[in-house]
Amino acid sequence: MLGLWHGNAGAGLHKDRGGSSFLAVLVLVAIAVPVLNQVVPASSALHISPFGITLIGKYLCYGMLALAVDLIWGYCGILSLGHAAFFSLGGYAMGMYLMRQIGPRGVYGDPILPDFMVFLNYKSLPWFWYGLNHFAIALTMVVLAPALLAAVFGWFAFRSRVTGVYFSIITQALTYALMLAFFRNDMGFGGNNGFTDFKDILSFDLHSDKTRVVLLVITAAALAVSYMACRAIVDSRAGRVMRAIRDAESRTRFIGYPVESFKLWVFVFSAVIAGIAGALYVPQIGIINPSEFDPINSIEAVIWVAVGGRGTLYGAILGAVLVNYAKTYLTGAFPEVWLYALGALFVFVTLFLPRGIIGLVKAHEQERGKDQ
Repeated sequence: MLGLWHGNAGAGLHKDRGGSSFLAVLVLVAIAVPVLNQVVPASSALHISPFGITLIGKYLCYGMLALAVDLIWGYCGILSLGHAAFFSLGGYAMGMYLMRQIGPRGVYGDPILPDFMVFLNYKSLPWFWYGLNHFAIALTMVVLAPALLAAVFGWFAFRSRVTGVYFSIITQALTYALMLAFFRNDMGFGGNNGFTDFKDILSFDLHSDKTRVVLLVITAAALAVSYMACRAIVDSRAGRVMRAIRDAESRTRFIGYPVESFKLWVFVFSAVIAGIAGALYVPQIGIINPSEFDPINSIEAVIWVAVGGRGTLYGAILGAVLVNYAKTYLTGAFPEVWLYALGALFVFVTLFLPRGIIGLVKAHEQERGKDQ
């Protein structure tokens, strides 16, 4: 199966003008935003504030989540309404590391136990917290936790040939069950409050503008690498098999391809991207709690993909940025309107833009080509 990864993936990226433009914009953001924050004075209209840096970083993390959803939905026909679970697991793994870095600087001054454990009368550190004071182990868990959950869940689901709306429902049930579990104080994950009050990462102050800028650049780089990896997959022979599964799963199985295996590995890979996005999200936003598991977050991710353009990769990222920018504006200006606007947007896209923004642009280009 690994041989199917090879082929002319590099040539595919070269021919992908939209993807190349997206990567160019991403490089521009990674260069311009730090300059506008660190070099341009705060009195200038071009200056980007620390809040702006955090906001852009959040949008990029959501772009990675949308990319993960589009890889499985747009190219393999797997509609997951539970990808917030993988995003949150990656975030919690990073949050556990950040909590261990606080040490005696916490409210209760305990060098080992995080504040919430002291408050809840924990006598010792739970076993699953061991080693997470080391950054390398934390990074391993950022990848391993979502990958293991996706592998176990996917193995049972795909082996049982659960597809379509039934798969969507059980993924939604999965993230809802995890949300309820993480709300419990006895789970050892901070209960309703989750993790917050982070101090530093790798000894760098998280409240420093320079640290925020570096995290944004790392997030942009992670998004670029994730995009190129996904583009390499969909342009390979494995990608063609994925599209065959999407369009005619039974026929693909009939001609001899291990459909369940293909669906499993791409589902796990997608979960890993979502987990990394969650890990990058937490130090920039400064908090992680069980509300991140809320099924509405997974549904919103699907809406991002639909708005930008399912099966385009960069369109999904565009959709994530545009919808979340609209959310930032509307929740500030008209907080009671946002949920209605989101629902109306989804209905509008479903009825009038079934291929999303990128699909509309491509259709327009094709019409221009015919006219010429």
